[in-house]
Amino acid sequence: MFPILWRVGLQCAAYVLVAILPLGIAYSVAVGEGRGFWIEFGVGLGMVVFALLGMQFITTARFGWVAPHVGSDAVIYFHRQAGILILVIFFSHPLVLFFADPEYLAYLNPRVNFLRAVFLIAATIALLLVVILPLFGLRYGLSYEWWRLTHGLLAAAVLVVGLAHSLMVGHYVSGLAVQAAWVAATLIALGLLVHTRIVRPLRMRRRPYRVAQVTPERGDVYVLALEPDGHAGMTFAAGQYAWLTLGETPFSLQQHPFSMLSSAKVRERIEFAIKEAGDFTSTIKDARPGTRAFLEGPYGAFRIDPRAEAAVLVVGGIGATPALSMLRTARDLGDRRPLVLIYGNLRYEEIAFREELETLQNQLELKVVHVLSEPDPEWTGESGIITKEILDRYLDPLADREAQYFVCGPPPMMDQVEHALLARGVPSWRLLSERFDFV
Repeated sequence: MFPILWRVGLQCAAYVLVAILPLGIAYSVAVGEGRGFWIEFGVGLGMVVFALLGMQFITTARFGWVAPHVGSDAVIYFHRQAGILILVIFFSHPLVLFFADPEYLAYLNPRVNFLRAVFLIAATIALLLVVILPLFGLRYGLSYEWWRLTHGLLAAAVLVVGLAHSLMVGHYVSGLAVQAAWVAATLIALGLLVHTRIVRPLRMRRRPYRVAQVTPERGDVYVLALEPDGHAGMTFAAGQYAWLTLGETPFSLQQHPFSMLSSAKVRERIEFAIKEAGDFTSTIKDARPGTRAFLEGPYGAFRIDPRAEAAVLVVGGIGATPALSMLRTARDLGDRRPLVLIYGNLRYEEIAFREELETLQNQLELKVVHVLSEPDPEWTGESGIITKEILDRYLDPLADREAQYFVCGPPPMMDQVEHALLARGVPSWRLLSERFDFV
């Protein structure tokens, strides 16, 4: 497991190196004498913003080689925090320059240079929207589809304006070679956006699926079964997820991530467990057999390492989906490793796949523990939230094994369980979480 930490560390170091690369290129071909520390510092901040903004297109391009060992939602979390950092540095760039020399205020004066001032003000507004809309817009009525459409376009606009601003200002970006490097970096970043929004859908169009069946399950959950239409299907690892689009075209803005429910050994039929929670998920029950669908994936690092001696799955509600895929796959592979599933729900009658879990206990070395937060008076099992005490009762028998731990469910539950597992001495590199917090 330690090599994973080394690889993650190397990727972080590469990220930092790329962020400061424009500084190295610019200062290696510096022209004229220095203009004072604060002016050079302010200019340097602008170049770092340009590099970091370009890197944002990489972390959202869904490439498997981008932090493959930490999970896609962790990459998106990093992307979101980097966006906040970019916004801070973006505003620090002009403020430092204004402090060092008030004459730089002329860059925002339309009477001095109308186009330059308008574009810089527009880029500032666009960057604010890029960062603020994911944080607050969806809470106050902005639809997911409109956010998805505008997010990439606004980011691309900011990047293009940043390139134009750098070329117009000149100084460190005055040589032909440096200008070519700036333009090439911008085109690469924009190319990643084109690849994600155009090239991938074109590939998906050649590998369509058809809805085979929609089956209701407890807890307002529907099982959506898809079958490949004219191809062999998707190879995935148990615990991974795919982006699903229902309809005649993969270019739809209605693309959402869902974990696979089915066994990884079955390619001719892929199932997803989707809980009705409004918006797109409320339409799943109405999908008719034969409806065309498209899948992009698989993605995610939420999967059992073959070297692990045991696996512990702590899930809540619909977060049980990837765990079910792991258990079904273990059954089909004849996997005899010890497995523990601790499954939190509100009430007993809302436990999805309850009967199947009882059957899997007889087919695997599996212990299933139900924890109900609102149990009936006659309930004799675990109740309340999943605490360290509950974990201790069922995980102590695995203390001498190199177990792998998986956590998926509502964020408050996940936070509680992660802290409890770490308090038990579980190494962080053996703990995997999947939050599906992509926005």
